[in-house]
Amino acid sequence: MNGFQWILFILIIQIVHFLGTWKLYKAAGEAPWKAIVPVYNAIVLLKIIHRPKWWVFLLFLPVINLMMFMVLWIDTVKHFGKNKPVDGLIAILSLGFYIYTLNYQKKPVYIDDTARIKRSAFSVWFGSIVFAVVAATFVHNYFFQPYIIPTGSLEKSLLIGDFLIVSKFHYGARIPSTTIAFPMVHDTLPVLKIRSYLKKPQLPYLRLPRIQKIKRNDIVVFNWPADTVRRFFVQEQGVKKPLDKKSNYVKRCVGLPGDTLEIKAGFVHINGEKNILPDRARVLHNYKAYSSKGVSSRKLLELGLNDFYRNFKIENISQNSFDEIRPYLFGSSRNNQNDFIATTKHTGIPIALIRSLGLRASEVLGTTKELNLTADEARYLEQQVWIDSVVQRNQTVKTPNVSFFPNKIPYDWNQDNYGPLVIPKAGTTVTLSLKNIALYKKIINDYESNSFSTQGGDILINGKKTEQYTFKHDYYWMMGDNRHRSEDSRFWGFVPEDHVVGKPVFIWFSIEGINDGVRNWKVRWDRVFSTVGGSGKRVSYFPYFVAIVLLWQAYVFYRKKRRKKQA
Repeated sequence: MNGFQWILFILIIQIVHFLGTWKLYKAAGEAPWKAIVPVYNAIVLLKIIHRPKWWVFLLFLPVINLMMFMVLWIDTVKHFGKNKPVDGLIAILSLGFYIYTLNYQKKPVYIDDTARIKRSAFSVWFGSIVFAVVAATFVHNYFFQPYIIPTGSLEKSLLIGDFLIVSKFHYGARIPSTTIAFPMVHDTLPVLKIRSYLKKPQLPYLRLPRIQKIKRNDIVVFNWPADTVRRFFVQEQGVKKPLDKKSNYVKRCVGLPGDTLEIKAGFVHINGEKNILPDRARVLHNYKAYSSKGVSSRKLLELGLNDFYRNFKIENISQNSFDEIRPYLFGSSRNNQNDFIATTKHTGIPIALIRSLGLRASEVLGTTKELNLTADEARYLEQQVWIDSVVQRNQTVKTPNVSFFPNKIPYDWNQDNYGPLVIPKAGTTVTLSLKNIALYKKIINDYESNSFSTQGGDILINGKKTEQYTFKHDYYWMMGDNRHRSEDSRFWGFVPEDHVVGKPVFIWFSIEGINDGVRNWKVRWDRVFSTVGGSGKRVSYFPYFVAIVLLWQAYVFYRKKRRKKQA
């Protein structure tokens, strides 16, 4: 909706409100004209139903206002004689139009004394639930929001199963643009698995003042700017969604507006210099370990290295035993009953299960093994006497492709050797040509709402031939620390500033094996109540939290006991 449409919509709402309440205002001792004045009519109504005037602020917060409207409808019908639970239910189901039946009575009777309004147990319960949800939604939208890390794109900096608290106010809380949505969920209703919002009407992009800018190498939560998924881990076509309902991603911001970014041999360079990451960043690259005696999975695990796959040869596989071991398989080959190769994660197949199925299984000891390692881990592994060498695997061959941004031939960039490119900054101007327009077409057309086309060798923006473009907004370059297992800006390009959601600040819980079923869950106690940022070894503040809670409970117990003695 554009500005004129919103003004028209608000005027219609005022007229609807006036037609349904003007006699009720009069019955309550207020002038009927007050029912049609925007904002003021809400303040007067709150006075009539004996609610705090500051509630008017909540009526203008998207999503929260939907719940507040229900409270106002119920309170209004109560103050005009409809006090039964069924009356409140009808008021909600009729979207407030039940109030019209009260307004057009011959003589509406206003109950000013709240003591005469009996509140049922249902009414008290419903009110408590609504205000709890309102408070939680307010915090969720404007201050802090919980997230779970579902994929390994930031391993080993942030782990799959880390439960994050993300600050909305660090970078400025974004006002929800989707006005009608179910509270406390993102885009899909749990269990029902259906859309949790209506696509229209939409508010324009608005953001509250920030307390800090995004810094280079900050970990940032943002809305995925590409065509978005509806559910993680489910393959389906892209779903067009409103900005604030696009899928949430978390990556590291390695490039700021105005930076010149280039990736050389897998390492990010900014403005010609290698990017220096924080000491807690654990960037993973793909390596190949060589050993003429065979690369032992057991020895790798003893060194604390576990990001690799294992191959097992099974000589007597059957359909029944295959179905039993299927949850542990990453893949398989040579699908012959007596020569079956099963590929698993580093955890392998439980020995107890193999024995119970009577399988003849042995691990294939190869002379090479691919591993995901940090540079320090690679150096440590190479020092082992049983390892001949460890070589970083880079995609050195550059061929024209559509897999990496800008997803157009003749660009030949790849995940290890990319760029250079300049990250757009608000107010800066770029010279456009048919050679570089692929880099900026989506920005000009989609993110900055211009019409874009080409005509022969000419570039047309909003129907006018142009050779330059000045960017309206800032853009960022987001990448995962798990360099070869991260879908990031290398694949879909720049992240607009309006897509930024917040800054992860705290890990309040962490579960290893969260995607492997409840029976395989293990709590990572060393990460519980730890900070995302900072330097030095990660410290869990959970013991301190427990100590404070115990001291507080002891103090409360002492006070109660003391009061009893005094009584």
